[in-house]
Amino acid sequence: MKIAIVCSHGGHLTQMLYLMDAFKGNDIIVITYDSKRTRELEQKKYLMENIGYNPLKMLSAAILFLRAFREYRPDLIISNGSEIAIPALYIGKLFAARTIFIESWARVSNPSLTGRIVYPVADHFLVQWPQLLSKYGKKAVYEGAII
Repeated sequence: MKIAIVCSHGGHLTQMLYLMDAFKGNDIIVITYDSKRTRELEQKKYLMENIGYNPLKMLSAAILFLRAFREYRPDLIISNGSEIAIPALYIGKLFAARTIFIESWARVSNPSLTGRIVYPVADHFLVQWPQLLSKYGKKAVYEGAII
């Protein structure tokens, strides 16, 4: 299976790296922001400029995801945010990829903006705190925390 792991380069990346053993035996690519740390990742990767919630940079990121997903053709896209998940999950749906969003561990009682935006296109939506279940719809599932 081809899996694209999409996340920002700080704590979000740290959480996703904790999950890497679960993906063994699959073709993995990491799409994240360019930084000294991410340049040193051993996995195949696409590195991009930090987009924040800037609409022009978000559009630029959507174009990057169109190119990356046309080349890589992921079967599954997994993200735990932050804003980089927005163009990734929406563009991923154009390529018929399954999508999983994991709400950040830092979100204990209030949903993130990214979580609220990607909720409609996430095939599976996981929260890391049971308190968040009531903040999202019936698609949200609590299975425990990554860390």
